[in-house]
Amino acid sequence: MKGAPFTAMEFFRKTLDPVIALAAIAFLDIFLFLLVGAWTVGGGETMMTGLFAELVMGKEAVARIPFWSLVFKPDIAYWKIYISLGMLFGAFVGAVLSKEFYLRLPRRLSEWVLITIGGLLMGIGIRLAFVCNVSTFFGLTPEMNLGGYLSISGIIAGAWVGSMIYKKILEG
Repeated sequence: MKGAPFTAMEFFRKTLDPVIALAAIAFLDIFLFLLVGAWTVGGGETMMTGLFAELVMGKEAVARIPFWSLVFKPDIAYWKIYISLGMLFGAFVGAVLSKEFYLRLPRRLSEWVLITIGGLLMGIGIRLAFVCNVSTFFGLTPEMNLGGYLSISGIIAGAWVGSMIYKKILEG
């Protein structure tokens, strides 16, 4: 319909031009960097893990672990938790509104094992690099940070090796 008013639903039905999308991300990244400095989602997710560990294990048990007592003391007021939750919520709403949301559960035990190992390796990588894929792509790389390019190289190599392993195991 020509001349029809633009609706929010229409925004989710079309793919944005990549140049416009990347320009918007870079523009918004400048303001984010000015407001809060370097941004990592891994910090919010790590804090949520610490809070969950306190809930399950108790505060005293978690406090005896050096990482949680010296490096990253669990705190519900840590602002990056809410960025992580906001991204999750925004991705969910965008997927639902674009009718692209569906649940897919692995059918075989081998898939569950591979997914678990892959998730653990990603978590270890995040802790070693103290960065995450989202902040690397949308934060470090547009800022021309060499660490961003090294992280992306590692992410691509890891994804390729992981997909080859996954394919071999599932075909065999």
